[in-house]
Amino acid sequence: MGNTQGIEFSTVDEFLDYLPADELEIVLLLRKIILECMPDCKEKLANNVPFYYRHSRICYIWPATIPWEKVSKGVAIGFCKGDSLLDETFETTKFTFNLIKEIDIDFVKQQIQEAILVDEKIVKARRRKIQ
Repeated sequence: MGNTQGIEFSTVDEFLDYLPADELEIVLLLRKIILECMPDCKEKLANNVPFYYRHSRICYIWPATIPWEKVSKGVAIGFCKGDSLLDETFETTKFTFNLIKEIDIDFVKQQIQEAILVDEKIVKARRRKIQ
């Protein structure tokens, strides 16, 4: 598949250093919310942006500075799986913010909590299959 973006980051800090100030401010707030809601998550770069995992991939933060045709302006937080356990799509729900004041922190936290519940369902379903 290859990297079509023309850039490649080795660390999340390198990714953060690359962002313009307006996007960085939004990314840092979204990241803080995610890490507060999921202190046990793993943060890993994939496709040059941070993804957050527990048992499976839960969400990502994608600023427009990192080329992707689905985010042309602002910063998106996307949730990787819908309520269906069979849903293996890259993205099912995405919210984009152009200004920090647009972020409804309670709403974002609610979305993260719902994504955690889906993640728990996924791991329980996998355990049942194994037994």
